[in-house]
This record gives sequence, structure tokens and C-alpha cells, in this order.
Amino acid sequence: MDKLDTHDIVQDTPAKDVFIAPSIHEDHILSGKSYTHHSPLPDIIDGDLSIECVLGVDEAGRGPVLGPMVYGLLYLPLAAHRSLLAETHHFDDSKVLTPTVRSSLMQSLCKPGTDLYQNCGWAARVMSARDISSDMLKPAGKYDLNSQAMDATIELIKDVFAKGVNIKEIYIDTIGSPQVYQKKLARIFPTTMITVAKKADSLYPCVSAASVCAKVTRDAALEVCYQAYTLSKVLGVELEDAAKGWGSGYPSDARCTSWLKSNIDPIFGWGSECRLSWATAKDLLEAPAIGLKVDWPMLDGDDQATRVTEFFLATSHSGSSVEPSELAAWFGRPVAEQIF
Repeated sequence: MDKLDTHDIVQDTPAKDVFIAPSIHEDHILSGKSYTHHSPLPDIIDGDLSIECVLGVDEAGRGPVLGPMVYGLLYLPLAAHRSLLAETHHFDDSKVLTPTVRSSLMQSLCKPGTDLYQNCGWAARVMSARDISSDMLKPAGKYDLNSQAMDATIELIKDVFAKGVNIKEIYIDTIGSPQVYQKKLARIFPTTMITVAKKADSLYPCVSAASVCAKVTRDAALEVCYQAYTLSKVLGVELEDAAKGWGSGYPSDARCTSWLKSNIDPIFGWGSECRLSWATAKDLLEAPAIGLKVDWPMLDGDDQATRVTEFFLATSHSGSSVEPSELAAWFGRPVAEQIF
């Protein structure tokens, strides 16, 4: 997965006092459930749904082994696109902005009375590490990360259309080939001008703002996961924050790999905060000195899988009587067998 240099690791590490946005649903995060959060319709758009709007989508956390991948979406009146986001508030790619600046911008988006709150609507799709891994590790019908990401994007956009918002332009940071992705979206949303581009988060202010929504939500989700994990071990002790504990969550972050090695369960690995489908996690679990190998017992001479019903039979395959198994005896024998 993604490999970060030292500067990127610093930028991707959550702020010490990250803003806990309304998109943080602690019960879902701690239980490993994916979910979607939508802000209320902004006042200006809610008052006149005919206003033409622009919408941007971007993600945060595609490459980390720890924490969710989050898709952020933001929309606002087309007339205020660049003046409000770029010129007034200086939104940029979230990886360029410092964690503190990202957190401050997100707080302004969520604070009633600000120009961002009155003009901008936003949403976040939080895709848990558990759900990402379970879909990627399916023995049949594998659901890869690109497909999961594309479906999350499409559903977020559909949700906004369902609210009656008049979206005229959509800008999205690409997944794979921009041309292929754009053609697919154009078939789904034929009345809207769609632009899918590489580095869209640094080209289009609405995508920059969406990336901030995604990144701050992910940062806060990491903090929630880490604090809950630490609380279960050291109740009553002042806790360190995620930045000092597992850092950015990327495999190339030494804090992350050190935390994984120090907190591994030899059978189950880690909790719902870890993507078990990532090579980093797999390699640690399969390491001879760490993980445990489980051998499932087989009946002697039985080279086929045992059927569940065989545990309830009191006769052998040849028809001769055999001593009933403990499980069969527990449930007793049929009445007819006892009488005759």
C-alpha cells in the first residue's frame, strides 16, 4: 500500500487536539461498522433549491493499515465556489495543510453562523477497517478496494441529489484511470457535468474542501479508536494521544509498525481498527515467532469433511451399532428406538 516519506507522515498524523466533527459516530467506529453522515442542508441552498451548485469528492486513508478509509463530499452554490473556498478560506489539498489548519477549517464548516456553514453542505462515508478487510478477503466474489471506493462515491452523490440539491458540476479525485471512471459516472448522472482528474484536490476548491472533511473525520476516528483501545488496558491513567501511540496508521510509519508488533494477539491479531487484508498485518500474523498456527482436527482415516449430522448418529456407516458419541447421547435417542 501507500508508502509515505517523513514529511507526509507528519502531515498524515492526527492533530493533538483534533476537532471531533459531527461525522464521528463513536458507537459505529468502536464496533467496526461502516456508516454515512450528512450535514443539514446549508441555509442558502435550503431556502432556494433551484440554486445551481458544484460538488467535490475526495478520500482520506486509502493506504493505512490502521483506521477507516473516509470519503468526503462537499457542495455549495456554484457562484461562491472559488471566492469562498479558495480566496476567503484558502482550502487546499488536505495533505498540504497542517493538521491544525485542517481541524480549524472543519470546525468552521460545522459552526452555525459562519459563512461556510451557511453556504456549504458536506458528507462523509466512513468505511471501517473491518468491513474493508472482510470484503477484500472473501473467498469468492472478491470486492476490491477500487470497487468499494467507487460505490461509496456514487452513493454519496446520489444522497445529495435525493435531497433535491441542484448539482450542475461534479469534480472528483480519480480512482485508477480518470477516463474510465468519468465515463461510468457520466452514465449514472447524465445531466451533470463531471470532471474526474488526478490531483483534483489541488485543482478544484470543492475537492480540496471535501478532502479536509475526509481527513479530519479520519483523524478523529483514529483518535476515538486509540483512546478506547488504551482505556481498556489502563483505566484511571492519563492517556497518550494516537499521534504518540500508533502515529499516522501507515505501514511506513515506524510508530504504527511498532504498535502493531507490541499489541498483536497471536490468534486474533488486532481489533476492528486494523485492516487484516493488508500485507503488513498478514506478514506479522504469519511470522513463526508471533502468530500461532491452528490445525483443525480430523477423524482418523477420514479424508473428507465431516458432516454435522454424523455427530448425532448412533450407528456406523455399515449399519452396525456403535457407542453413541457424547453429543448424540446428550440429546437422547428417538422414542421408537427405545421401544423397539
